[in-house]
Amino acid sequence: MGIFDDAKETIGEAAKQAGRAVDDAVDRVKDKADEVKAEADVKKAEAERDSVKKRNEAKEDLRD
Repeated sequence: MGIFDDAKETIGEAAKQAGRAVDDAVDRVKDKADEVKAEADVKKAEAERDSVKKRNEAKEDLRD
């Protein structure tokens, strides 16, 4: 019976480690997705800023 108990314990520990590895991988993917989304938001904001700046410059040119 001792061998079977040891085997069950070993398998149980291996399953826990595998579960932790999967959780870590999922967290890494989520972190990367957040990073990519943040970069996209920054680029969008920069493009909007540039657009507003050019529009304001065009308006200023028309006023002169």
